[in-house]
Parts: sequence; C-alpha cells; structure tokens
Amino acid sequence: MLISDVHRIHLIGICGTGMASLAAMLKDRDYDVTGSDEGVYPPMSDFLSQKQIPVSQGYHIRNLAANPDLVIIGNALSRGNPEIEYVLNRKMPYISFPEALKFFFLQKKTPIVVTGTHGKTTTASMIAWILHTAGFNPDFLIGGISENFRSSYGLEGGQYCVVEGDEYDSAFFDKGPKFLHYLPYVAVIGNIEFDHADIYTDLEAIKLQFRRFVHLIPQQGYLAVGADSPAALEISRFCHGKTETFGIGSENVWSPANLQLQDNRIGFDILHRKKMFQKVRLNVYGNYNIRNALAATAILNHLGIPGEDIRRGLESFSGVRRRLQLRATVGGVCIYEDFAHHPTAVRETLQTIRETFHPKRLWAIYEPRSATSRRNVFQDAIARALGQADCIAVPALFRPENVPDDEKLDLDRLIADLHSMGRDAWNLPTVEGIIRKVCQEVQAGDLIVIMSNGGFGDIYTKLPMALERQHAKSYSTTQEKA
Repeated sequence: MLISDVHRIHLIGICGTGMASLAAMLKDRDYDVTGSDEGVYPPMSDFLSQKQIPVSQGYHIRNLAANPDLVIIGNALSRGNPEIEYVLNRKMPYISFPEALKFFFLQKKTPIVVTGTHGKTTTASMIAWILHTAGFNPDFLIGGISENFRSSYGLEGGQYCVVEGDEYDSAFFDKGPKFLHYLPYVAVIGNIEFDHADIYTDLEAIKLQFRRFVHLIPQQGYLAVGADSPAALEISRFCHGKTETFGIGSENVWSPANLQLQDNRIGFDILHRKKMFQKVRLNVYGNYNIRNALAATAILNHLGIPGEDIRRGLESFSGVRRRLQLRATVGGVCIYEDFAHHPTAVRETLQTIRETFHPKRLWAIYEPRSATSRRNVFQDAIARALGQADCIAVPALFRPENVPDDEKLDLDRLIADLHSMGRDAWNLPTVEGIIRKVCQEVQAGDLIVIMSNGGFGDIYTKLPMALERQHAKSYSTTQEKA
C-alpha cells in the first residue's frame, strides 16, 4: 500500500488520547478522516468536533459504509467488535496505531523516541519545546497536553519528530510494544520498572521488549539512558549506537550539582562529564524533573543544539497537563491533580509535594484504575507509597470484573496497612463519598492531591465546587454572627 493510494481513513476506537491525536494529525494533512468509539464524550468528543472529524457513537458496520481506503484499529479493541469483523470479512486494509504513525509521519523524519516506565510525556514535551524555541520546527506526538503548545501533537515540518514510546501492546493482531514501530534513531530510556501486569508476567518480560527496542537503534544513532535505573542501565549495554548516561550521581555523563529550591523552583548546574554545561532554574517541581531535564539536555546536545538554547527552553518549559497541576485553592486548601498511578510515581509525587510546599497535612486521593494498580502485585508497594501522605482516601476498584479475583488489590488490607502506619485512611466506594469525607475533615493549610490516570468521576471539578459551597456557607454563618 502506498501513501498516495490513501485518501479516506477510518479509526476504530478514535477517542483514546493517542488515536484522537493521530486522527487530528491526519486531518491536518488533508486526509478524509472518520472514526467510531463506544465512549464518545468530552473532552475528546469536543476536540474531534473542533477538528471537524465525524465520530460515530458505538461500533456498527454502517460506520464503514463509505468504504475507507484504510482502517486504523486501536489497541483496546478485540475480535468480536462488529467493525473489526466487517474489516476482516471484507479484506479491507488495516493497520495499528503505531504502524500508522510510522507509515504517515516517521519514515522521512529523524525520530526521537522517548521511552521508560515514568517521565516519558514530560521528557518528550521538553525536547519538543526546546527544538521549537531553538527554531528547529519539530513534529511531535506525546501522551498528554503540553502546556507550552496547548496540544498533544504538532506538525511544524522540521527534520525531527519527537514521539513518546509506549511499551504497551499495539493491537489485537500485534501484541508487540508500540515503540518497536517507531524507527528509533535518537532515543531515551529513562527508567524500567515492572508495569502493565495485564500483558507482562514480570520485569524480565518487559526488559526483553526494551532490549528489542535498543537493537533497533543504528550504529550512527544515540541513546540517553537513566542510570539511576539498574534495569535501564543493563539494557543500554545492548545498544550498537553511542550511549550516554544521565542521573543524580556525579559518575554519570550528565548529572546535576548545587541543587537549590527557591520560590518553589528547582535550580541546579547541569554537568557534562563533571564540567559545567549550563546553570538552569526549572518551572516544574521534583527530583524526577531534574532527571527529565538531564535526559532532554543529553538528546539536544547530541543533536548539536547550543547550550544556551537548551537552557532557555528548559527555563520556559511549563510542564504537562495533569502532572502536578493546581486545580483550585479554596479556603486555604490547595487541590492538585496528578497522573501518578504506579507506586514509584505516587511516592515521588507525594515526596515532592511535601518537600516543596510543606503543607499542614497532605491528602492523597488515589484511584486504582490502571490494569496494574488494580492488581495486588503492588499491594505492599502502594501502601508504602501512599504512606507518604497524612490522609488517604481510596475509592472502589475501577471495573473490578476485568481483574481475576485472586489478583485484585485488597483495599481492606491497604487501609489496614495505612492505619498501622498511623495514617488516617478510608476506603470510600464513590466519588461522592470521598467528597463528603474531605469536606468533613479538611482544614485550612491542607494540600490535596488527586491521583489517577483516568477521569475519576470528574472529582477534579466536583471536589473544588463542594469545598467552595462549604466555604461560602461557613463565611455566611460567620458574617451573620458578627
């Protein structure tokens, strides 16, 4: 199949973040794009509507009546879906999301592929933003909304295409990781930990896929590896291209020195082979963002971007939506949102909040939503991570029917373990129950962080509204007494 033969494209499962962004990219390239999904609702429905992409609610063979030249199938779908069955029966051309990204957007570019268990979105966003501010007009596709670009993708037309490389599988017909399709020429492996327990049996299974990824980097290519992760460092030794390490330790090729926190901003010196490279001051929080900045710097220096341009880009980088994002301040209570769901990310997020903002009490409202966080593989680890907070509220498991009974996270045990640490903790099945408890217990000076990789019943807007009502009522009562 030639790109010149493709004009009409239909995406099955279009409302996933990656698929919606891909649809918009194709639309921007003047393809006739349609899609379907069973969950068509804001914000993705609004985003696709703004792009003038017709989206059908539900899966039905009539959605393919226009006989598209190509069908792109999302990885959340499986056999039995009526559109998939129609495509197979009619022998219609179909490919996966990562294949489509390679086919339409990567083959004539220099791909910069950012991988790892944590930090992919932020690091990829940093790299794209610095290339942009340095005048290199990158294309990019990331798994979140960059605050600088106000978008998850960009098609600026330059030589480089920055892609977030996901290790999750590609489609029902391709169980290999997405990142194996991305033609890595320049790459990052930030870290490797066990995750995606629904498709990987253990850490060794994940390491195997990263080894395959590293084998795709050509001899003239480049890999920046997070040496604070033993598994990532181990895998990097299979790279045939140039490899450089980054990490907190001074023995790394790229490392930080003279860390300072001033006005909630991290300042530090970036050292290259123990020599001063640039002094920077970030607008984002946390030691994990020091590592992200080092990874971005390593990549950009390899590409020949001047150090001063790298510094300016890092210092003007505004972060990624849903990564420690302030949602509201009500009656002296700050409410943040974060994407953390893996125990490591939860722990580092809570530590960062405590070290940066020094709240009176730290609240963690945590939704076990991802395939891994709903499982007991991290039963003890998530308790230790959430134990960094003072008050913890956890809802019922998301779609528990999709997790085998003997693998489910034991919420009663989780709460008991947190109580044994001296924490206030509650298992409150509904969002409404969590909101009532917070309204009963919260105090001025507290900081609340809501952690989930999904919509979480729109608690992000419902909780601030409830606290606003409570605060207004309290203020009114005080005024009456006065």
